[in-house]
Amino acid sequence: MFQIEYERAQQDMVVIHVRGRLMLGADSHQVEQLVARLLAEGVRDFVFNLEHLTHIDSTGIGRFIASYNLILQVEGASLRMAAAAGAVRAAFRVTKLDTVFPFFPDIAAACAAA
Repeated sequence: MFQIEYERAQQDMVVIHVRGRLMLGADSHQVEQLVARLLAEGVRDFVFNLEHLTHIDSTGIGRFIASYNLILQVEGASLRMAAAAGAVRAAFRVTKLDTVFPFFPDIAAACAAA
């Protein structure tokens, strides 16, 4: 099962918590939809907390790429990944997307890098 929720870390920064399995299916669209909505609300800094994301497939990775493309369209907006581990971190490493997305060991480090 996939769950997504967010909290405001600062005025224009959110931490998006993703939990469970981000894979092929209707639930995966939630990532892009949330990012688009938050951008429209004025959020400019996004931190994805991947600590409780247990599985990700190419569709899930594609959702992060699509979200990143939305963020890149907004001047001054940024995206950072926090606390990715195990198979999730390996999926980004194998696809070489760890050279595109900035990864941080935890939420605090990702937020401080803003």
